[in-house]
Amino acid sequence: MAHHGEEPPISGAKGSGTIFFSHCNLGCLYCQNYEFSQMGAGKEYTFEQLAAIMLELQGLGCHNINLVTPTHVLPQILKSLELAIPQGLKIPLVYNTSGYELAEIIKLLDGIVDVYLADSRYGDNLIAKELSQVCDYVEFNQGALKEMYKQAEPAEFADDGLIRRGLIIRHLVLPNQVCATEKIMKFIAEELSGDIYISLMSQYLPYHKASGNPKINRRLKAAEYEEAKQILERNHLLNGWIQESYGQERFAGVNIKPA
Repeated sequence: MAHHGEEPPISGAKGSGTIFFSHCNLGCLYCQNYEFSQMGAGKEYTFEQLAAIMLELQGLGCHNINLVTPTHVLPQILKSLELAIPQGLKIPLVYNTSGYELAEIIKLLDGIVDVYLADSRYGDNLIAKELSQVCDYVEFNQGALKEMYKQAEPAEFADDGLIRRGLIIRHLVLPNQVCATEKIMKFIAEELSGDIYISLMSQYLPYHKASGNPKINRRLKAAEYEEAKQILERNHLLNGWIQESYGQERFAGVNIKPA
């Protein structure tokens, strides 16, 4: 699909060529796409069919191929790329990930992936275990982000504002400050770069099983998002986008504007 709900330099005017993959390596209680990520909704495709979809999206004028939750099917994606590239696939490849990645695997993508669109969800492993069913998120996330930064920075943009190469880090602000935003931004500023583009998202809604957890069973408050914005400023992270909808729209790109 031509998706217009990503950050402006990814969606652009004609949309991002988005391919959602069923299942995920996280089990987030609040996943807004749980039908795909945890219930397995979707269809099976051959390598040839996936390659054809990529070429079709390019033919529609999409600015990039946007692979959403690709980690667990990476070998199949690479095989499909081997088929699609000789047939003319040439638009940038976006690796859209939860950020729970092995740095060793990200190293293998050097020269293949153009844009990393990566979450940094938690600064604390205990809450990662409670909300996403993984006990070592922080270490793997930080290691993967370091490798992505090594490969893709500094970010490069075309004259029309579209990103051609680079790293965008997404952070979804959760209620009650449970995601430890301060720790995440401190890591980015001190161990990566103050020039990295951050997408600070306010769109949280208590989807899926979130209503059963008292820490996250409500919408984000405007004051909580304002505090997260102040954390960005304190850490001198001034590149990127903020989102003013406070959960009233489903997709990230809606109401996003430059920070």
